[in-house]
Amino acid sequence: MIKVIPNKKNIGAEIICDLKKLTKEDFKKLKSALYKYGVIFFKKQNLTSSMYLKFAKNFGKLANYPRLKGLSKKYPQITVVQRKKTDKGPSFGEQFHTDSIYTKKPPRFTMLLSKLVPKKGIANTEFCSQYLAYKQLPTNIKNKLKKIKATYSSEGPISITTKERVKEKGKKIKELKSTHKILRKINLNYAIYCSPGHFVEFKPDIKNKSKLKKFLFNHQIKKKFQYSLDWEKNQLAIWDNRSMLHQATPFKGNRIMHRITIH
Repeated sequence: MIKVIPNKKNIGAEIICDLKKLTKEDFKKLKSALYKYGVIFFKKQNLTSSMYLKFAKNFGKLANYPRLKGLSKKYPQITVVQRKKTDKGPSFGEQFHTDSIYTKKPPRFTMLLSKLVPKKGIANTEFCSQYLAYKQLPTNIKNKLKKIKATYSSEGPISITTKERVKEKGKKIKELKSTHKILRKINLNYAIYCSPGHFVEFKPDIKNKSKLKKFLFNHQIKKKFQYSLDWEKNQLAIWDNRSMLHQATPFKGNRIMHRITIH
């Protein structure tokens, strides 16, 4: 039995249930809520790594994050996203982005499970609905974006936020680049699929590209499209990586999150 509690803007929803006792019908309802609200979250879920992986597999094939090593040899698909009091740089993911858009096949979904968090209201994750952003694009901008793609890089602007973690747990990889359509149809709705944190250039080259880029990035992250998720210990969130931008908020303190990405 599950209960879905949407947020005021219909961006994000809390799900009341026990993740250890879900039926096939329950998973159908969860996926429906995920597609509708973009991000869903579950409080008070004390899951082992095995339970976490088992739950994640119901949403698709698990992906390996290309830039960091996994939790262990037994759990390579779980990435540890950690912030320490002693860290001096920005938080991991502290700029609006879409996960791994610089790969040829970026993940459809991302999950985070909180293991250690600071005081509630600090260290939030902010989400932006790109369904709503698309709906409110001017028609002339939609027509421009339909004709072009964008190239993204693992060494884009947001890469500065991974430096401390890469030093500790990084894999030796070359720069990864990929090109994708900016407007995508996901299920029955169109969304903007563009990651400001990884953006390199438009393809093909176009006139007034700086002006278009500035307008697009500002439009994508308008407050009216946003929802800020408060974290508490043993909370799990899953979001549609194709229709939601997300970012970590700046904070000082200790936080440990376990992340899984899903194709």
